[in-house]
Amino acid sequence: MNGMPMPGTHGASMSAMTMTLPLWVVMMAAMMLPSAVPAIVRRAHDGVGVFAAPLFAGSYLGVWALAALAMWLLYRPPGAAASGALLIGAGVYELTPFKRACRRRCRERVRSGAWFGALCFGSSIGLMLVLVAVNVMSVALMVAIAAVVLAQKLFAPRPTLDLTLALAIVVLGIATVAT
Repeated sequence: MNGMPMPGTHGASMSAMTMTLPLWVVMMAAMMLPSAVPAIVRRAHDGVGVFAAPLFAGSYLGVWALAALAMWLLYRPPGAAASGALLIGAGVYELTPFKRACRRRCRERVRSGAWFGALCFGSSIGLMLVLVAVNVMSVALMVAIAAVVLAQKLFAPRPTLDLTLALAIVVLGIATVAT
């Protein structure tokens, strides 16, 4: 069966699909771990045991590994209309109270890496949709999104910047639909 197309995989072989899952997990970890370093360092300085920071980091990355698994299972390259809709949705999401609450909470001190990961997932899902809509394997886009996620975790929200980012994403979505 190796090399046979799986239903719903757009002709990709089982071995090709199996090979991409580890890449998606590594991609997600590479994007999200840098923004978690301040929280991991805080956890290490709490002095609650030698394994506190590695357990925190591991459970945080576990959340993002699950996110990568879900993306891997559900991902299908979107057409222009779907990409535009994803981008518009992502831009609107950036302005929601839920996004703001998750962003605020993922800047606070938390004891659980899994809870921290869930909060950061809630804060970053709109930006992940941008990645899915534009090019899920674009290293430049991954770096840009990782930088935005890091900035959003390190710095207090600035309504003008947040609105500008959201509007830029929505405009990109509208332009994508129009093409």
